[in-house]
Amino acid sequence: MSFRFLDPGPLIDGELELVAPHPRWIDPLLEACTHPLSIDDPSAQATTRARVTEFLKNAPLGHQPADPKRGWVPSYHFWMRLHAAPNPPPVPIAGGITLRVGTNRELEMYAGNIGYGVYPPARGHRYAERAARLLLNLAHSHGLKRLWITCNPDNAASRRTCERLGCELADVVQVPAGHPLYLRGDREKCRYWLDL
Repeated sequence: MSFRFLDPGPLIDGELELVAPHPRWIDPLLEACTHPLSIDDPSAQATTRARVTEFLKNAPLGHQPADPKRGWVPSYHFWMRLHAAPNPPPVPIAGGITLRVGTNRELEMYAGNIGYGVYPPARGHRYAERAARLLLNLAHSHGLKRLWITCNPDNAASRRTCERLGCELADVVQVPAGHPLYLRGDREKCRYWLDL
């Protein structure tokens, strides 16, 4: 049975709106990545026009199909767009969030169903928590009963996000040597779960 991406409708919480990745948002995204506060952020440094263009080609409108050979389930990607009201935001795109629809060992142990990142100039406004809440109905619409969210043990902000969402800490696991996350420098993952 083939997977069908759903239209989630408007995903808005105050000045925060989740938008489907699109070429019209590339310049605002790059503006957030080149902000002076983003200079030392690894994800911002890795974001280039060429990489974003390639991503848009592989995941049109943020819809990334499954890749069973790699253990990837279908995924929705969104960018966290900030509106100017009531105050001008520090950057137009606060970060990104992904909803991975499915379940497998990789998701439960290391990747999680929800992954998010907020650029340094937009931190401190609970955008990750608010964005994750906006995706809960979409996850439920796909029949997901339990969501997994993982983060590094030293990422206090992400751990607080999980706790504010009402997630429960399952455990902390070692990332196996040779795993892509290990090669990126991650050695452990906190595994949080949330029942819908």
